[in-house]
Amino acid sequence: MKKIQSKFAPYILPAWWGVGVIIFVWVIFASPFLFQGLMPFPTDYLVTQFPPWSAQFQGPVKNAAMPDVITQIYPWKKLTIDTWKSGHIPLWNPYSFSGTVHAANYQSAVFSPVNVLFFIFPFNTAWSIMILLQPLLAGLFMYYYLSYFIPGRSARIIGSLAFMFCGFGVVWMAYGTLFYAALYVPLVLSAVDRQKGILLAFSIALSFLSGHFQISIYVLAVTVLYIWYFYWKNRKSAILLSVYCFLGLAIASPQLLLTFDAFKDTVRSTAFGKGEVVPWKYLITLIAPDFYGNPVTRNDWFGHYAEWASYIGVIPLFFAVKTLFSKFTRRKIFFFLLAVFSLLLAYESPLSDIFFALKIPALSTSAASRILVIFSFSLAVLSSLGFEEKSVNKKILFPILFFMFMSIVLLKSLRSESVMVAMRNSIIPAGLAITGLICMLFRKYIFVTALLLTLTAFDLLRFSGKWMPFEPAEFMYPETGVIRFLTGNAGNWRVFGNLGGEVCVTYKLQCIEGYDTMYQARYGRFIHISGDGTLKDSGRSTVQLEKRGKYAKKILDALGVKYIVHRLSDNVSPFVFPVWEYPLEITSVYKDEYYEVYENDTAYPRAFISAHEEKLGEVTVFVPEKEAHILEYYPNRITIRADVESDSNLILSDVHSLGWKASVDGIETEILRVSHDFRGVHLTAGSHEIIMVYQPPVFRLF
Repeated sequence: MKKIQSKFAPYILPAWWGVGVIIFVWVIFASPFLFQGLMPFPTDYLVTQFPPWSAQFQGPVKNAAMPDVITQIYPWKKLTIDTWKSGHIPLWNPYSFSGTVHAANYQSAVFSPVNVLFFIFPFNTAWSIMILLQPLLAGLFMYYYLSYFIPGRSARIIGSLAFMFCGFGVVWMAYGTLFYAALYVPLVLSAVDRQKGILLAFSIALSFLSGHFQISIYVLAVTVLYIWYFYWKNRKSAILLSVYCFLGLAIASPQLLLTFDAFKDTVRSTAFGKGEVVPWKYLITLIAPDFYGNPVTRNDWFGHYAEWASYIGVIPLFFAVKTLFSKFTRRKIFFFLLAVFSLLLAYESPLSDIFFALKIPALSTSAASRILVIFSFSLAVLSSLGFEEKSVNKKILFPILFFMFMSIVLLKSLRSESVMVAMRNSIIPAGLAITGLICMLFRKYIFVTALLLTLTAFDLLRFSGKWMPFEPAEFMYPETGVIRFLTGNAGNWRVFGNLGGEVCVTYKLQCIEGYDTMYQARYGRFIHISGDGTLKDSGRSTVQLEKRGKYAKKILDALGVKYIVHRLSDNVSPFVFPVWEYPLEITSVYKDEYYEVYENDTAYPRAFISAHEEKLGEVTVFVPEKEAHILEYYPNRITIRADVESDSNLILSDVHSLGWKASVDGIETEILRVSHDFRGVHLTAGSHEIIMVYQPPVFRLF
């Protein structure tokens, strides 16, 4: 493709100002961290809503719509960095589900180059920089992409702002995974336009290493379509660029192969279902994002704000619509069709029905709405193209009148208490729309262009600032009395209670429950027998013990659960384990103002010798005859000493996986799947040293 040369008036801004404006707007957005030391993390939500902190902290919460950041993303990052710093590859997580894959868990982003930040800065500082870099990189990459075919710097700025603070980017920014996977799309397309194969390959790889497979697949699909759309007549270039795309996949192959290998054993591999398909009346949020309220202000009543967001700003949207009423170019056609296609996949349509009916692994099991990031990106490009075109066609009034009519119809359909919310949240968008229309008529004046850019920045900063939390670092997973007791005493014993990954993974306490779709389906069925003894699939993303179940206590024993955590204010609530029913087996060993910890005296040793089994419902498990001694316990490597009097089995109550290999006295030995889903090694009489090492089959290729 030939780079477009300027045929327009001289640039409004000096050469360096294009990037300068983007950085300036980003500094305003990031100022709570840069100048006040606040973290882009919902720490107020953490300490007021999640045990054990919620028992003692009270206060207002800004955004309670991002629990996964607290329970999954941050703890996984902590495990990742700590394991890397210990000199090991973060392949296994022993702190959830009695052991589960970690690197193969795609969202852990174990191989992301962004992890280098955590080797330069303190952890919480690195976390904040990692999160806040996303809109800056998105804006700079977008500006670089647009510079290839849009001469005007003002037009590039408006498209860059629209992408860097698009709805998808804002609502997923705190996760540090989804938007990272998406923000490379303008850099990828820049590499295609400029035919820079190495840049293309590494950009694709960076997207796939960022922690969200679904989004990266969209990026790859758009790239392939883009290559063949623009280079169809130049097959040699198209083929070469396609090869570089596959080179990018090859660079990311350690992550991809690990995940694919583990995926087939997870509950998600069969969890097909049509989810997060957006209803058409939600389209009004393109111009008024809070028309149906906002979770931050606790007045939302319809829709899934965090999944369905596609806002790019009122003024950029108008300029994107403006391109429909001017001469179509090849580039404009591509992004118009891409926007329509992605919108139809996200919204209720026959196309989205077909997509889910195909049952495509990892895509048909994910939220349909997340392709809206491609829709928003396409609109951002179109907004730049529309801004660059100085003429205004009066037909643009038709879509604006349509949105006004749509607003009136939707307002009439709302309950009386919701009408005021919708109207109040439409005032600023309406003001911006009117101002934008007036400014379109006077584009020849420089101050009008400056006003449009200022209003766009104001609009998007208002939108992003309303959602994004910036909170005190002092509330970042603070230690409490019960946490100090558990970390000081649990060792390799397991811990049980109403505690999630925010405690277990962050503080490295081995727990039997967990929250993640990549858990092993077989283990979920094992935990399910705690109820009535039957083997059944657990939930789509959670494994929870049936606390009042017939076999609950036996499961805790078998899994080596030594410590049971009980919140005093829970008393005898039905959602806590009934410690009071086992006075001869469970004794109190710690108590403070908020929590009590009990010791389970009948817990099986974590590693033991056995040749005998007992029946627990539909499962047969080994029972201990003699304890084996765990000499060292790391996520990827365990060393055990066992003294055996006669041929028997060493049982370790950690989840079995084909990636685990064992050696007995230096001789490789098969690890058996015992007690339904745990590890066993056959031993002869004598004293032995058993070493178990986690090396997934596909990873050994590297």
